[in-house]
Amino acid sequence: MALSSADRPSDQSSRPARLLTGSVEDELEHLILTGALRPGERLHEIQLSTRFGISRGPLREATRSLQAKGLVEVIPNRGVFVRSVTPGEALEIYDVRAAIFGLAGRLLTDLVNDTMLSRMHAFLEDMDAAAAKNDFEGYYRLNLAFHDFLILGTRNKTLAEEYNTLVNKLHLCRAQSLVTAGGLSVSNHEHREMVDSVASGNRERAQAAFFRHVERSKDRFRSTVTDLA
Repeated sequence: MALSSADRPSDQSSRPARLLTGSVEDELEHLILTGALRPGERLHEIQLSTRFGISRGPLREATRSLQAKGLVEVIPNRGVFVRSVTPGEALEIYDVRAAIFGLAGRLLTDLVNDTMLSRMHAFLEDMDAAAAKNDFEGYYRLNLAFHDFLILGTRNKTLAEEYNTLVNKLHLCRAQSLVTAGGLSVSNHEHREMVDSVASGNRERAQAAFFRHVERSKDRFRSTVTDLA
């Protein structure tokens, strides 16, 4: 039986619903984390549906997932908005992030091998090169990839999910300024301490080094803000 124009699926709608929702979620998350959609900005369903060429159903599923990640908030009778994180909330997030990252260092020490250590040192060298050129954007991308590599190296999916949720929330208050505040070379010196601690095989040392790195990041962030409400 032939389909009417209303029933006939478009190229986008013929894709599996789960894949479509996931693609929209990834795109929205990218727009939020890069600042294209700013904290406090409303997500207009009609505009976004037109932009992505999809119906509102997958869009609403995607925003529900983003709400679960803490990136958007639903305000009754008003709509969906990109979540804002105050400096005071950010400091609390840093505290929890430090505890989780410390655990990551402890777990990683038991799993690290020569190949992983070689990749870590390659990250350090690349970040040193970016720091020497005062290439903040390049350094920042490497910094994120380095931390992702460490977290994934723990092979603990629950830890990775919780850690990434915290990091995403920090993006909402534009926390990337924390590296600029302390200097790129200072940040990478801390990275070297972390890698050395993991290579030592001492779990307590690694846990302390990873924890300390986030605590120092918190101090650098604190130095950039005046309102801690």
